[in-house]
Amino acid sequence: MKTLAQPKVARVLFDESHSEAWTIRRELAEQMQPAHPEDSSYAIAAGKLADRDFDVIPNADRALTRETLAGADVVVIAHPSDPKWEATTNSGRPTLRDDELDALDEFVRGGGGLIVLAETEQDKYGNNLNLLLSRFGIEVENATVQDYEHNHSAPSWVLADLADGFANGDGSNGASDASAEGPHSVDLLARVHEACFYRSGTLALHNGGHVLARTFSTASRPGAPIAAVAQHGTGRVVVLADSDLFGDDCIGELDNEALWLNLVYWAAQPAFGGLQTVTDSPAAADRHWAALKEAVEELRATQEPDGSVDLSKHDGSRLAELVEDTCTAVGGLARHFPHQREYVEALRADLRHWANSGFTKPDFVRSIEAFHPEADRRDGIEHLVVFPMYKQNASTDTCFEALIVRVPWPEFVADLEASGYDNPKFVPVNFVDYTSGYDSECAVLFPETFSTAERPPSYFGGIFCDREAERFRRVCGGAADLLDLNLPPDAACLMTSPELSMDAYIVWDLIHDRTHMHGDLPFDPFMIRQRSPYWMYSLEELRCDLTAFGEAVKLEKEGFAFARYVQYAILFDRLFRFPVTGSRNRNYDGLGGQLLFAFLHKEGYLHWTDNHLTIDWERVADGVGALREKVQELYHSGIDRSKLGQWIAAHDLVATYVAPADGSVWAKADRDLPEVQEPKELVDLVKEDEFPLSLFYVQLQKKLESALARPDDAI
Repeated sequence: MKTLAQPKVARVLFDESHSEAWTIRRELAEQMQPAHPEDSSYAIAAGKLADRDFDVIPNADRALTRETLAGADVVVIAHPSDPKWEATTNSGRPTLRDDELDALDEFVRGGGGLIVLAETEQDKYGNNLNLLLSRFGIEVENATVQDYEHNHSAPSWVLADLADGFANGDGSNGASDASAEGPHSVDLLARVHEACFYRSGTLALHNGGHVLARTFSTASRPGAPIAAVAQHGTGRVVVLADSDLFGDDCIGELDNEALWLNLVYWAAQPAFGGLQTVTDSPAAADRHWAALKEAVEELRATQEPDGSVDLSKHDGSRLAELVEDTCTAVGGLARHFPHQREYVEALRADLRHWANSGFTKPDFVRSIEAFHPEADRRDGIEHLVVFPMYKQNASTDTCFEALIVRVPWPEFVADLEASGYDNPKFVPVNFVDYTSGYDSECAVLFPETFSTAERPPSYFGGIFCDREAERFRRVCGGAADLLDLNLPPDAACLMTSPELSMDAYIVWDLIHDRTHMHGDLPFDPFMIRQRSPYWMYSLEELRCDLTAFGEAVKLEKEGFAFARYVQYAILFDRLFRFPVTGSRNRNYDGLGGQLLFAFLHKEGYLHWTDNHLTIDWERVADGVGALREKVQELYHSGIDRSKLGQWIAAHDLVATYVAPADGSVWAKADRDLPEVQEPKELVDLVKEDEFPLSLFYVQLQKKLESALARPDDAI
């Protein structure tokens, strides 16, 4: 399979211009330490970042001025030294000039990240790092720590006593701030259980700062800080009293690599929060688009629930004018959509046919058959959409809508689809502009929602990934904050970034939609053609999401690091958003989230203690996989059951983890189902809220109320 490229978001500038003892250039490390280049190389550490969201570049010979720093999001300064003590990147001075100190201060204050790696016996190396660090309330002390009880092979290779990795958001430690983008409860030590500092110095903190790691009480300097973070303005500072722990020789030891990634992501998080890039749309700026919207808004206000217009209530001549105005506007916009020539012609014909037929229930099957957004998967291509339709999760009434949508199709998604995740029906879309019906929570564009006399063709599924991503950041970010979730720094970056979250939804939806037609399918996977209890819909949607999660785990193991974001998106949306949004009237998406949470909680993959939710990040993928196996087994064995038998088995599976409502005739202990000719007659016996929310979700829903409301400026 072709190696999937990781989208880049932030730039890490690794300074090598101040006689540093470390370089990210392997060839330079070989010159510095011919016998053992690993003692001078951060090439592996740089490669780990490059495999993910970062461009990593060396700063070989430029002063760290405002101009140099303008191209960076994070700056790493790794142990500047007088060449008499270390093999160094150059023979220059290890000190920062006054203007460089000021530039770095300004850089951090304005949202930049700074990572400083110091060393044992700090004073002897001749650098002036403490002049820089004093601006952030941190000092590197001149020390060499030894610990004969808590070490990794040698007393001077001390194990860290890992402190509280959380950023609590109370302003006391600077690790988070209510004004910063993204949730507060970031755990800088997520997935980090052991770390070794090799011949480490110690730190002193003044005016705040948050200690991440200390020496053990058995060390020569007991309880001394050896790793700390601080916030300065809107930027972030990380300081470690050892520089070896992320070198090529040591980064693979214990959890040093996870610590490195966490620290860089945390330092870089402000860079992930930039505004989503919006490309101007000539079509949306065209006067014909404004005219089209105006005509459609007036038309839709006249329509009955089935899409027809009662001519006893409305002036037929005015309606005819509006139809012609719409046709004229569509014709005027056609030059912006040359790939939709056939659709534009069919649309105008359908509009005029509707008018000539007396504005009865609209049948736009000709234009539906000509509308193929899935056939042209080019990044940035726009499509005109004008149909009478109803929208899921909103009104079921039929009325006209007009939209301009844009297809996001990044290169890595095209490569992913070509690598075996083919899904010719799926097309991600973003909003460019729309009429008032889409001023809602609706995030789909399906032919099944278009008005036709017969069942419409089903050949594409459009998902508004920008709207899904905005809801994810808003609701799941709020939930993570409320629950004091042990949120990994890269997950916090995902919740901050419009681009990353949107791309994560593209991949999630691509695999989810594809899964509906794969696997053990005892009945119609979409269940559109049958009347079923809503927990069957719930399990089908959950099956597809659990499969997408499993595929994302597989992709991450194969080297596509971005797939971890897909896992976060699925997990958080299912756990935090789905159960608390929408009505309790047979909320099948909500029930799927309830089941996932209850399973992971009961089986010990997440923990709710002292009003804190903690996810076992090393094991949670196994937990999701275990639930997937149970659902797969239900599907696999379903081929040998009757339809009613499968419904009952599915109810029993859900009820094992989510308690049914009191008085349910479907509950195993009190099951009392009458004999009927056709199982669908029993669907009326399903309670509207067959599986009520647990106390956990009832409380979360109340606290999330403000985040659940769609803001006026939301997509």
